[in-house]
Amino acid sequence: MTNFETNDGFIWMDGEFVEWAEAKIHVLTHTLHYGLGVFEGVRAYLTHEGTKIFRLEDHTNRLFESAQAVNMQIPFSKSEINNAQKEIFIKNNLKEGYIRPMCFYGPQGMGLRADNLKTHCIVAAWEWPSYMSPEAFEKGIKIKISSYKRQTNNLVSRSKVNGNYVTSIMALQEALQEGYDEALLLDDEGNISEGSGENLFLIKNGEVFTPDLDASLDGITRKSIISLAEEDGLKVNIKKISLEEILQADELFFTGTAAEVVPIKSVDESLIADGKRGKITTILQRKYFDQVRGKRTTFSEWLTPIS
Repeated sequence: MTNFETNDGFIWMDGEFVEWAEAKIHVLTHTLHYGLGVFEGVRAYLTHEGTKIFRLEDHTNRLFESAQAVNMQIPFSKSEINNAQKEIFIKNNLKEGYIRPMCFYGPQGMGLRADNLKTHCIVAAWEWPSYMSPEAFEKGIKIKISSYKRQTNNLVSRSKVNGNYVTSIMALQEALQEGYDEALLLDDEGNISEGSGENLFLIKNGEVFTPDLDASLDGITRKSIISLAEEDGLKVNIKKISLEEILQADELFFTGTAAEVVPIKSVDESLIADGKRGKITTILQRKYFDQVRGKRTTFSEWLTPIS
């Protein structure tokens, strides 16, 4: 059972460990009303050398970049946030799982000025084996082109800001209600953006393609896959991608910290190639899972021991 079911464990709040069930905030917390907060999703994996956090510093750097995009001052250093992520894993006796750092405004006032507010920080961690079903990693998922659009050319919309994910929630709910596994959002110009919480990759004629960052999150897993692909000598193209291009792709897959690397077998009931996980997708997926579990010697700096 997860901590959500048992209420066991601890959460790091503003520099102190608080029992899971007692980690509470006021109903007039500003971020609860307006969505102005920043967060990260981080994973830790069990390796042959113990538990290690995948790309910890990259995630924390992005947390601070997101805060800067919305003029939020984080009252802790990057080092303190990094240490909190390691300590909460140990405190909760976890071997593998998901870590959620978040910074948010308190209840010192209300209104859109968002001034004279205290910034609070939390770090939680819990077991989360897979965001997708286990068979999805081999058989792939069905996705729907969402009726919801992703904003473009906006630093705030490209940052990991709490309020941005309302659109993601609505897009995913729409897809699930219609029998799909995930959503794919377009930008306001009709180009491919991203999934509800994932970046998209396309394989065509042996080359790798992924949308530019005008309307996509600068995903940590996305960066990792680009590096792993280039390591194999694959050409990676970062460009605007049309809906027609993805329907004609040889392979498609999503990447994300929660989703990891998951193949896409169909888009709006149109099969991608033969509807099976492609060769390059399989190679990159396996390299990624070997990487996060410490089975590769390259990019060893991506793994941070929790102790």
